[in-house]
Amino acid sequence: MGNVFPVNSMKSVNIFILLAVSVFASGCATGPNSHDPLEPMNRKVYAFNKTVDKIVVKPVARAYTAFVPSLVRTGVRNFYTNLGVLNTAFNDLLQGKVSNVPSDVARFTTNLILGVGGVFDVASEIGIPYHQEDFGQTLGHWGFGSGPYLVLPLLGPSSVRDGLGKPADYFMDPITHINDDTTRLALTGLELIDIRSRFLESEDMLSDAAIDEYSFVRDSWLQRREFQVRDGAPNPSYENKYRPKSFRELEMELAEE
Repeated sequence: MGNVFPVNSMKSVNIFILLAVSVFASGCATGPNSHDPLEPMNRKVYAFNKTVDKIVVKPVARAYTAFVPSLVRTGVRNFYTNLGVLNTAFNDLLQGKVSNVPSDVARFTTNLILGVGGVFDVASEIGIPYHQEDFGQTLGHWGFGSGPYLVLPLLGPSSVRDGLGKPADYFMDPITHINDDTTRLALTGLELIDIRSRFLESEDMLSDAAIDEYSFVRDSWLQRREFQVRDGAPNPSYENKYRPKSFRELEMELAEE
C-alpha cells in the first residue's frame, strides 16, 4: 500500500480494508481533498515509503505469510492485540468512558492468564467486549481537529493531530519499556511484519485497479479515522465538506466554469 508500517492498531486493519473496498465499490474518485493541503510533500513521502516497502518490508511479510503457519500468525496477532488493550484502557479513562474500563481490564487479564500471555483470545470466546482507542482518538474526542492529512516517513497515513498523539501511544506500549535492546527490537519487528502481512491480499486487489493509489489510500484512511474518532457515529458536516469529490461532481464544476 506504499506505507511501511501502515496502521496504528492491528484490529483496525479490518475496518480500513472494509471501508477502502466500500469506497472503491461506490465509485469513489481520486479528486481534490480539502484535508490534504500538504499533498505535494505527502506524495514524496508516500513514494519513499513505497520504495522502502517494496525493497525490504513487503518481501519479508510475504515470506512470513508463506512459511509461518496460520495458527501461529493468529497467536502472534492475538498477543499484540492484547498488549494494545492497555493503551485502550488508558484512553478510555481520558475520554471519560469509565464504563469501558472494567471490560478492558478483564479482557487483558483474562487473555494474559488464561490465554497463555495473550496468544489465545479467551476473552472473546467468553464474550468480553473489545474496544480500541488511542491518544489521537482521545484528542479528537475532546474537540481537537485532525488538521491536515500527513504521511509520516515509514509510519504512513496520519494527520497532524494523530502525529502529535503518537508519542503517548508509544509510551503506553509495554514493549517500549523492555530494557534489553535485542528483545525490544525483535518484538517490535515481529509486530510490524505481522501488521504488514495483513495488507497483502487487499493490496493485490487494489494493484489491478486503475486508480491513483495515493489518493485512494488517503481518502480511505480519512474516512476510517473519522469512523474511529466518532465511534461509528455519522458526521454530516465531515461528509458534506471533507469527503472526496466524485468524478460527476468534478465534471459539473468544470462545466460551470
